[in-house]
Amino acid sequence: MTHPTMRAVSQDTAGSPEVLHEIELPRPEPRRGEVLVRVHAAGVNPADWKTRERGELAVGLRPPFTLGWDVSGVVEQVGPGVTVLRPGDEVYGMPRFPDPAAAYAEYLTSPARHLAPRPHRLTHVESAALPLAGLTAWQALVDTADLRPSRRVLIHAAAGGVGHLAVQIAKARGAYVIGTASAAKHELLRSLGADEVVDYRATDVAEAVRDVDLVLDPLGGDSPARSLRSLRPGGTLVSLLPLDETFPWAEAEAAGIRAVFMLVEPDRQGLLELTALVESGRLRVIADAVYPLTEAAAAHRLGELGSTTGKIVLTVRP
Repeated sequence: MTHPTMRAVSQDTAGSPEVLHEIELPRPEPRRGEVLVRVHAAGVNPADWKTRERGELAVGLRPPFTLGWDVSGVVEQVGPGVTVLRPGDEVYGMPRFPDPAAAYAEYLTSPARHLAPRPHRLTHVESAALPLAGLTAWQALVDTADLRPSRRVLIHAAAGGVGHLAVQIAKARGAYVIGTASAAKHELLRSLGADEVVDYRATDVAEAVRDVDLVLDPLGGDSPARSLRSLRPGGTLVSLLPLDETFPWAEAEAAGIRAVFMLVEPDRQGLLELTALVESGRLRVIADAVYPLTEAAAAHRLGELGSTTGKIVLTVRP
């Protein structure tokens, strides 16, 4: 019996974007509690190119593998026990993260409850840009920091993939939002609802911004330590990068600041919350660049420049 196959982008070794290449793989089959998704678009995230360069996906899994977590598509088949989705449903999500999901392919399998109905107001490309960045912002601001109305929030890299969504989520929660970005992106951030915008290239943000309740930091390096100066006692610092020996645990404790590292998780309820914001017109998704699946290497090269606005997306089907 011949099993159906599919196109996918894989890598056989760690390295530069050029290690990514198109291959043909057997189409996966959904197991209990899973669905098979016909992929229309796949988002590209920093986790993708960092994993490609390291050559390690999840814990102990080495090449060859297929990258990608963000997905938007249509349910092709449901496995035993699935009740929340049916064939033909349009869905989006971030399956299995940080374990492999293999979204750079024509099909993937996903636990049914790692997906949610795709927002009607968004295209597949926009939907694929939302899950990982949107859930990161939601889980950081709402689930981790319990953001309340009138709180003052500082969002670093506010025009980036996570940042532009975090600005809007914070505004929807009634917060006063301060974002950092290069001057060319200030108008965009104001259009998304930012109350103040700071040019990090021309201004010492730690000196210019004080007495905030929450800092969302996707930058790492010395940024968490510097961000402590912007926080009031009792405030919260949420870092989105894995912590190292430079993270200011002791300084935060001495200043009466809660400092935490947060790793995003698959979250059907969070996706439903994001969908509600999209459908109400309070959340806009920016796909800065769109490439066909065959140009995944070019998408990675662009992402590594660190200058994109919003997200990068691969189209798998028209």
